[in-house]
Amino acid sequence: MSLPRKPYLLAITAAVLLALGGSLAVLGVQSDAQAVAAPPPSPVDVATVASRQITDWQSYSGRLEAVDRVEIRPQVSGTLTEVHFHDGALVNKGDPLFTIDPRPYAAALEHAHAQLAAAEARAAYTAGELARGERLIADNAIARRDFEEKRNAAREAEANRLAARAALESARLNLEYTRITAPVAGKLSRAEVTVGNVVAAGPGSPPLTTLVSVVRMYAAFDVDEQSFLAIINGRQGEAGVPVHLGLANEDGHPRSGTVSSVDNRMDTSSGTIRVRAVFDNADGTLLPGLYARIRLGSSTPREALLIDEKAIGTDQDKRFVLVVDESNRSAYREVTLGAAQGPLRVVESGLQAGERIVVNGLQRARPGQTVQPNPVLMSGEAAPATPAASANDAGSAGRS
Repeated sequence: MSLPRKPYLLAITAAVLLALGGSLAVLGVQSDAQAVAAPPPSPVDVATVASRQITDWQSYSGRLEAVDRVEIRPQVSGTLTEVHFHDGALVNKGDPLFTIDPRPYAAALEHAHAQLAAAEARAAYTAGELARGERLIADNAIARRDFEEKRNAAREAEANRLAARAALESARLNLEYTRITAPVAGKLSRAEVTVGNVVAAGPGSPPLTTLVSVVRMYAAFDVDEQSFLAIINGRQGEAGVPVHLGLANEDGHPRSGTVSSVDNRMDTSSGTIRVRAVFDNADGTLLPGLYARIRLGSSTPREALLIDEKAIGTDQDKRFVLVVDESNRSAYREVTLGAAQGPLRVVESGLQAGERIVVNGLQRARPGQTVQPNPVLMSGEAAPATPAASANDAGSAGRS
């Protein structure tokens, strides 16, 4: 019984081996097909990292303040008879603003003139009496007592003359104060008191209006201690400390100014110090109280590496770029970033000048993969054509 089975088992084994060999052959063909059908390198834009001179900038928030701000108050009491401006008007220094009824003060000035004339007449008379007494006393023709009285009367008359002259000057000033003029050039607020109202003199009286200068404007902002020590300390007022300003509706920081003053102490509670910069306001758009974006720069430029913002990837709390080597293989590189410089970002560490990085197509490239680099400028513009490319383009044009 066992002999007939042996050929049968051999036949089955041969069939199994034949089937297994066919399967392995099919798998080998499929593997070769997959190797042939491997995807081509991903096209990406690649730029070369270059070193440039930059100025480090720090950004702050501040408020605008007027260089000159005056609350117009009356210096004499009386009835307001005229208002010489419209609300919000621009005025020059010396322009009339208000008029207080001048008639009482004109009368007081005339009275002071009369008082001065009487005092001068009295002083002239007593001076003559004193001269006559001096001649008589030399001849012993007058008592010493009478001479002393004449001399004392002359001194009193001269003092009264000086007092009358001072009273005249005071009356003249009071008459001038009835005509209120602009102490500085600038922009007026509204008239708080209208014609016909009685105004009172004194620092406690309500202001008639408010005047602010507009030719230049301060921007006040708080600077942290590290920035103060690195940028401002000892260099305020110098042209080497650049400061720029932008309003809420402006792009960037289009206005340039200078650091005007720095406070005399650091605020220990906030760790900041108050800084004030001055800006020209030729167009009159800067108004006190407006929010301002301030950008303060270092006085000494430095060399730094700048890369395009689009080249930076995020890996949890890390920032990275893909570096392309000479064989066009991409590699993961963690970087430490600094401040923004327009569309570019400063790289403090992780890269070297001359290295190529992926600036566009980061999502198509993977670390360790071969890529197809397309050279571009770091700003994102197309790189200038190489001589070989130019020759090819010229040949294509000739053939067409």
